[in-house]
Amino acid sequence: MPNRDKFIADLTDNLEPVKPMLNIDALAMIWCVISVLYVIAIIHLTGPTRPGALSQLVTEPRFLLETLLGLTAIICLSLLAFRDAVPGALSSTFMKIGIVLVMVWLAQYAIGLLSPALQPSDLGKRPMCLYETMMYSLPPIYAAWYLARRYYPLQPVRTAMMLSLSAGLMPALYMQIACMYEPKHILSFHIMPGVLMALFGIALAWFWQRDKAK
Repeated sequence: MPNRDKFIADLTDNLEPVKPMLNIDALAMIWCVISVLYVIAIIHLTGPTRPGALSQLVTEPRFLLETLLGLTAIICLSLLAFRDAVPGALSSTFMKIGIVLVMVWLAQYAIGLLSPALQPSDLGKRPMCLYETMMYSLPPIYAAWYLARRYYPLQPVRTAMMLSLSAGLMPALYMQIACMYEPKHILSFHIMPGVLMALFGIALAWFWQRDKAK
């Protein structure tokens, strides 16, 4: 027994204390807030926003509802994605809530094809909005994956896809303020590229799994 105690003592003598990981919800919110602020800043730095867009948030209730729904969906999706990186942290109920919120938000633009929240117009159109949506989401995607992979997610592909979708939808949402408002254009040039960024997550997870297997 003494030998066993000595053996254990020898093993633990040189161990250094490990800092506890940050609460996953707090980490998700920090990432989400910084990413949203970055997206807003980079969009304003690279071009003007649609004239009168901000005042329409006050004067047009449906436009405000669309925007708040989108922001709520993105926050919920961010929490969902980061929780997915921690085994046992994501409940099926919360996952369903996140998916429903995203679908309800996106449904507003589908409804808008028949009854738009604003008068459709090409005022403020940004010629490269499709590519901007994709490019501006890349830094938040890389940052999210860098943070989440430290928790060694059990389903890295799913986690990376949801993180990438969260990031992709940030510029997709703000483009309704920065670019022209026309539901068909929104779905094709803002929402679609934002959603497609989820596929980028597959590549991130694949490279991570490949490197981990070496």
